Amino acid sequence: MNYRKDMERSIQFIEDNIKCDLSIELISKHVGYSMHHFSRIFFACYGITVMEYVRRRRLSLSIRALSQGMKVVDVALLYGFETASGFSKAFRRYHNCSPSQYMDFLKLEQIGDSEGKQNVGDDSLIRNVRIENREAFFVVGYAATLESATASSTSDVAALWDKVCMGGVEALLYEKLNPHIHAEIGIYMPEANGEAAYVLGVIVNDFYDAKADMKCLVVPKATYAVFTTSPVDESANPGQFADIIKRTWKSIFEKWLDNNSGYEYDTEKLDFEYYDERCHPQTDAIMEIWVPVRKK
Repeated sequence: MNYRKDMERSIQFIEDNIKCDLSIELISKHVGYSMHHFSRIFFACYGITVMEYVRRRRLSLSIRALSQGMKVVDVALLYGFETASGFSKAFRRYHNCSPSQYMDFLKLEQIGDSEGKQNVGDDSLIRNVRIENREAFFVVGYAATLESATASSTSDVAALWDKVCMGGVEALLYEKLNPHIHAEIGIYMPEANGEAAYVLGVIVNDFYDAKADMKCLVVPKATYAVFTTSPVDESANPGQFADIIKRTWKSIFEKWLDNNSGYEYDTEKLDFEYYDERCHPQTDAIMEIWVPVRKK
């Protein structure tokens, strides 16, 4: 069995039927697995349960529906929530704001666009933030060599995969390393000799399966401010996903960290970009930026 391809088929089935009454039984049957076996493999590949994935996708897609002017109650019904109240509670837990607050943010962005005030829109890029403690973890990946003279963190080389040739890297990582979490890490990696690299890698349990042409690094234990980018339709606007990532990095350092957030950048740790299943859909792609912080 090719588990990776089968799980990708299940993701596509979910995507095609996201507005329908989905169940583990229905999804597992589509890919030819028993419910128990499918649930185990799906969790091993993506790090979340099947129905939690479905719930997150619906909440992610609800952003787009709200952006198109749909009422909260209609969006709730569209994506299978029994009540508008239940939808609002789930929305707040996932997006760190209520649907009505999100609509207010949209209005601010529209005002900024109409008046030519780009900074208004950029302020709203950092509305979704949480503070999270994370233990140290291992990353193995492929690197693009950089001139490090002007780079000091991942923010200086944000979304570098958009500019350098890293085609096929993702497939190679999963084929050769079989990571337990389906997500990619983009991280700036300085080295003692003055050189540096942008590493696109995956989280692994150890370095045992790393190949000679791969980079290995340990991301130390840290407290992070975690930012979720605004959803973009990459299919309609090629290049917008990378652009929103770069703008979000800029807003984090120029606005959030300097705007009485109560935290400062922890220079002894590493920041990174986190790309999980939410960055793959072309119509509402999002990702996370993890910035190490300490209280001022």
